[in-house]
Amino acid sequence: MKRTLILSTLAVASTLTLAACGEATDATTSAPTSATSTATTTPETTETTTATTEADGEISADHNDADIMFAQMMIPHHQQAVEMSETLLAKEGIPAQVVEFAQGVIDAQGPEIDRMNAMLEAWDQQPVTDSGGMGTMDEMGGMDHGEMGGMSGMMSQEDMTALEEAQGTEAARLYLEQMTVHHEGAVDMARDEVADGQNPHAITLAEQVINDQEAEIAEMEQMLTDL
Repeated sequence: MKRTLILSTLAVASTLTLAACGEATDATTSAPTSATSTATTTPETTETTTATTEADGEISADHNDADIMFAQMMIPHHQQAVEMSETLLAKEGIPAQVVEFAQGVIDAQGPEIDRMNAMLEAWDQQPVTDSGGMGTMDEMGGMDHGEMGGMSGMMSQEDMTALEEAQGTEAARLYLEQMTVHHEGAVDMARDEVADGQNPHAITLAEQVINDQEAEIAEMEQMLTDL
């Protein structure tokens, strides 16, 4: 009887041990499967996000003559604003707030020039540079409003020479007066693009030019009052 009890006990113990081993094996097998599934999903999600971002950055090929004219005219307009700002920053005795403003013009309009040249290239047009393309800044500086083909607000060569020769506070005042006129011209050109353009990227940039430069005109008016 004792022997029968002992054998029964051993049989039960063996069954429990085998069951426990089976559960451990199942748990071990299922864990890597879950991890593998997670690892597979993550790269796919990343690739999809990257592709979407790249697509959003593409310049639409949709355009008309107004879009081309906007970019071709606004680029040299921006280039002259950068040139005027660099001329001022090379001087001594300029009030700090005017120095900060001039640097801001360079920082904002430089990238916008790059964006507009990228648009022209996307539309199979020649990019505009300050040393070729539509002409150098020296050539464009001496043109009047009519010769500039509607490039409103551009400074003449005499205006640029006056800025180069001015010093100190007088240079700051002249810069702000000239840049106010320059900005007003840019706003007029941008409004034409919003009204007549077709390319969504060009229209968005034109709207940004209007908002930014109208705010800067108000800022310059205040600085002129403070000088």
